[in-house]
Amino acid sequence: MLKPEVTTKLNEQLNLECYSTNLYLQMSAWCHNKGFEGISQFFQKQSREETNHIYRIFDYLNDTGTMPLLGAIQAPPIHFSSLTELINFAYEHEKNITNQINRLVHVTMTLQDYSTFYFLQWYVAEQHKEEKIFKSILDKFEMIAIDYNGLFLIDQMMKNQ
Repeated sequence: MLKPEVTTKLNEQLNLECYSTNLYLQMSAWCHNKGFEGISQFFQKQSREETNHIYRIFDYLNDTGTMPLLGAIQAPPIHFSSLTELINFAYEHEKNITNQINRLVHVTMTLQDYSTFYFLQWYVAEQHKEEKIFKSILDKFEMIAIDYNGLFLIDQMMKNQ
């Protein structure tokens, strides 16, 4: 049985992952609407990955005899002034997720919940990967002129991410 503090934090993370799923799906829609089909596909893939993150926590809570609690999920933003702003927003979001995971890991260490600590190591590694992906995209934006040719190149590149 999980300690109440760990249960609360895991449920918070579960709901944050739900928000991430919606955020990336909305970003996919924005990109598709602007003609960035490759980037739209990338964000659909990201959204599906976030859904997998939800189920990992959901199943872990169930496996420990704790009922997952799903709450209201805030609607993601729908307006971005540019593709750069959208990618920056996603990168900042991933950094926030990393901070939340780190706080959760700290709680498990403090409470000596080593089983949950071990479970969360996958998320720690995953967040490293996610931040690296978005930072890499932003780095490419800086290398390529953000004009029609550069945006087309980036969109094509993102199909393979």
